[in-house]
Amino acid sequence: MMYKDIKVIAFDADDTLWVNETYFRDAENEFAKLLNDYETENKIHQELFKKEIENLKHYGYGVKGFMLSMIECALELSNNQLDTNLINRIIEIGKDMLEKPIELLNGVEEVLQTLHGKYKLIVATKGDLLDQERKLDKSGILKYFHHLEVMSEKKVPDYKKLIGHLDINPSELLMIGNSLKSDVLPLLEIGASAIHIPFHTTWAHEMVSEKQAQSKDFKTLSNIKEVLAYL
Repeated sequence: MMYKDIKVIAFDADDTLWVNETYFRDAENEFAKLLNDYETENKIHQELFKKEIENLKHYGYGVKGFMLSMIECALELSNNQLDTNLINRIIEIGKDMLEKPIELLNGVEEVLQTLHGKYKLIVATKGDLLDQERKLDKSGILKYFHHLEVMSEKKVPDYKKLIGHLDINPSELLMIGNSLKSDVLPLLEIGASAIHIPFHTTWAHEMVSEKQAQSKDFKTLSNIKEVLAYL
């Protein structure tokens, strides 16, 4: 067994267990159409992304921070002349996102059923705590997990802190996720294991260079069900 030392398997949530980025892309497109009297849709997308990145240090990740970034971006693009009806519509876009049904990705429950009891399973994700708890509760898969770990960032210090909380060695942790930047490369740096399962849509902030992606120390699989061949 390649992962013979593993005691804990951590799963990323968004776009690993369930669909998420697709809803953000749909919301961005709706936002751009709302404001197309002020700028081209391409420019609106660019400005919104810049505003999101600028605001990460204030709001963190998640729908609520995204809503605030949309409002700030709209006010700036309109030179603070934005109609209040448009502000209300932007808030509605965010609320609609928070009420989206949870769409599990293919094979997720089968994998969790198989691994449950053999390993300690946890969710390790970024985002808004309330929203991630809501999604996990609505997903129907909460019963498989020991606990939910919502991290402000997923970088080396954050994973070291997680390993400390779990009271395990790095070699005893396997992370499964869709982001090379957040779910794979930091784990390899601290001596843990990682499996990459790409999602068809990736937020630009999670992209890495081709050089960074060339590490041979992790597996890339096309579907989460394939992990069962290694565990």
